[in-house]
Amino acid sequence: MRNYIPFDKNAIPERFEIDLAEESFFLEINYNEIGDFFTIDLFNADEEPLVLGEKLRLGIPLWSDVPNPNLPAPTLIPLDQSGKEIRVTFDNFDETVFVYIDDVGDEDEL
Repeated sequence: MRNYIPFDKNAIPERFEIDLAEESFFLEINYNEIGDFFTIDLFNADEEPLVLGEKLRLGIPLWSDVPNPNLPAPTLIPLDQSGKEIRVTFDNFDETVFVYIDDVGDEDEL
């Protein structure tokens, strides 16, 4: 079973510290009302920016196109495990769409 990162979409912009693979990072989530989408900023433990403005796209791992060895080891991925949604919106975020920590190994999925 995958763990997800709880966000409070009603408290956006929201910034908090999170431990991923025994490393500390800061995440900040923002919402664009005009485009109805969310972005995440990633900072290291010293609060230096690693990636800014990463758009949450359903089923696409965060930072998958960013070649940076300082990124978190586990993959973070917005998913709708019910299979009902086609994109991340304000209405479905943290309702049916969650940002999961994809640390489930192949042996766990069997």
